[in-house]
Amino acid sequence: MNKAITDGLVLMPPAFAAGLNLWSREDGRPGDGSYAGQGNAAYVPNDQDFGGCMELQKVDAVQKLRCFQQIPFQPGMYLLVTVRIKALAGALPGVRIAAWAGRANGTNASVPQTGAITTLTSYGTVRTITAIIGSGDRQGVDLAWGTSPTYAHIGLDLTGGTGGVVRIEDITIEDVTGVFLRKMMDWVDVRDYGAIGNGTTDDTAAFEAADTAAAGRTVIVSPGTFRIAGNLTLDNPVRFEGKLTMPAASRLVCRRNFDLENYTAAFGSESVGFRKALQALFYSADHVELDLNGRRVDLTEPVDVADVAGVPTFEVRRVLKNGVLNAIADPAWDSEGVTSVATYAVSQPTRLTGVANVASIMVGARVIGTGVGREVYVKSKNVSAGTVDLSQPLWAAAGTRTYTFRRYKYIMDFSGFTKFSKFELVQMALHCNGLCSGILLPPDGQVFRLADCFMTKPKDRGITSHGRGCQDLIVDQCHFVSNEEGVAVQDRTTTVMNVNANDAKIRFNRVARFEHFAVLAGTTHILVGNHIFQGDDEVQGTRKAGIVFTTPTPNVFVTGNYIDNCFIEMSNEYDPNPDYDAEYSFGGLTLTGNVFFSIDVGPWFRWLVVAPKGPGHFISGLSVTGNTFRTVNGNIDRVEKVDTTVAGLDYGRMRNVIFENNTFNGVDQITASPVTIEHTQNTAANTWVIDAGDFMPFGARARCVPAVVPEGAITNSSNVAQFVSHYALVEQGAGGKFAHLRWPSNVKGRAQVTVRCDTP
Repeated sequence: MNKAITDGLVLMPPAFAAGLNLWSREDGRPGDGSYAGQGNAAYVPNDQDFGGCMELQKVDAVQKLRCFQQIPFQPGMYLLVTVRIKALAGALPGVRIAAWAGRANGTNASVPQTGAITTLTSYGTVRTITAIIGSGDRQGVDLAWGTSPTYAHIGLDLTGGTGGVVRIEDITIEDVTGVFLRKMMDWVDVRDYGAIGNGTTDDTAAFEAADTAAAGRTVIVSPGTFRIAGNLTLDNPVRFEGKLTMPAASRLVCRRNFDLENYTAAFGSESVGFRKALQALFYSADHVELDLNGRRVDLTEPVDVADVAGVPTFEVRRVLKNGVLNAIADPAWDSEGVTSVATYAVSQPTRLTGVANVASIMVGARVIGTGVGREVYVKSKNVSAGTVDLSQPLWAAAGTRTYTFRRYKYIMDFSGFTKFSKFELVQMALHCNGLCSGILLPPDGQVFRLADCFMTKPKDRGITSHGRGCQDLIVDQCHFVSNEEGVAVQDRTTTVMNVNANDAKIRFNRVARFEHFAVLAGTTHILVGNHIFQGDDEVQGTRKAGIVFTTPTPNVFVTGNYIDNCFIEMSNEYDPNPDYDAEYSFGGLTLTGNVFFSIDVGPWFRWLVVAPKGPGHFISGLSVTGNTFRTVNGNIDRVEKVDTTVAGLDYGRMRNVIFENNTFNGVDQITASPVTIEHTQNTAANTWVIDAGDFMPFGARARCVPAVVPEGAITNSSNVAQFVSHYALVEQGAGGKFAHLRWPSNVKGRAQVTVRCDTP
């Protein structure tokens, strides 16, 4: 940096050969006296040491020499004034650099204007006197002027006794601002502390020294390839022009600019930079969030998060946000499948024993076979014992049989942790691009959160739980786009998520055209405000479950969702003893304020399905209230059913089933319980038959008549009012679909009769 070059400033005062009239014997201001014609000053053209120079006799107590030229001065400028001088005769004077500092308005600035005095000690010896004038009070600056002066008349003073004669070489003034750049600038360069940058020499110590010296300034990693042999923590801001190489297990922690952009610059690769930044996220206590700066990271293989983190457990909140993880084609995304013979016993409901080829089975693999429910996965394995532990029991698999274990590949794979909690993905996009799945959760942990995220085209699964790492899972305001949008429903294979543990919060998501949205085990989940679109372009096409509850009594409320061309299914497919045996049966489900919609479906389609895997089950605790059911392009028979493929329900044990205040459009038979039926008996009889069967949900019986209110008089055949009482008989007629009102005599009239399918 040189202002004479960059700004065209004239800093050098005139040579003495140009005339002593250009040099002042006072302060150098206009009107001050010059040395022209003075008897104590002369120009000497051929001095043996200086060539042309000024010879000056000291006649004043302080003999001043100043140039009339105004030397410009600016903030941030540092000027080196150099005087070469020798004594010829008489008293030996003291010499100091001196100046008159002027403000823009022409007044003298209140700043130091004389330097240190150097006393000449011999005749004929050339001495060099220097001083640095600068705006900053830095080490090495003799006259610190700040920002007040804008120009100066610079020269020297002779002090001491009078009468001495000296010769002075032309005074030089140089811009030495560059000398102070390192102190002036807000950075230090690692090369100045010994870094080589040849890719082989270990530069760790040099980086640490530069970081220590920075003291709040930025550490510059200048061009080159710098090998870091171990862990490196930089406490100061860092800017990478060169790049680093370091072992995969070694950590780089950039405490002051912890984001993807900085780590990408550090390693010359977004993929490597992302992994190293993620690694640091789990190591450094200074950072809760890793910001991807809105950048896209292309990945050719799954991110094994536990391997990157280098720790088996992690339960401190961390956030990955604001970026895109994008899968690009590579064989590393291909699913791996193993077929093996194994034995299942109900006494060990989550274990397979005698597993052939167990070493080849991968943890996190999906288990496929007869009697295996949806979304059952390998939680762990024991090679020496030949066992595989499962995420859920099997419902009809006792004995020895063949299973397929299919391991999907995920953009982010957390299966390597033992326990992992409190992790969030916020404003992230996971582009699976039909190549891979989205996220494999850890085997254990709680509060894994996705918020405001996009997941596009997962090949097999969106979010998979192969253990209990889904405890308190939170999925909020996310958008899931299927890889099977153009595929008919019956041919789809992709599921957005499954849950094994409890307390999932699934809210305000948009899901389009998957096989299933959520397969939910566990209890006390919340599903609010989701839009689930599962249809296709087929006429009277097949429809599948959008939401599957595999715990018979999930204690869940489903509120304010838009459920389009799919249904809610209640199953007990994770029960190793699926026959009812003094346990909780189906229930614990509240459906309130949802919109159920379908288009181009057959009349057999239903929005609420109960699918028992064994006999003896019933419904206890179901509330379906305030929902809207609507079809377009074809009516359906009704809105609910029992899937009797394996077993039906025991209608004699139905308890606390509420199905009321719903709206039905395009549904031939509404469903209601309790239902109030207006019964008109035109012919006198002692038994009135009340037909409530078609209203009863799930084909249930008329099990309770809580109210009968006559309208008008009850009369005999002669139309004479009869003041008689009645009693009710329930579960009458074929299938128990009717209720009977019994009177002591033959009567007729009209009554409002309330019938329920259950006993409250």
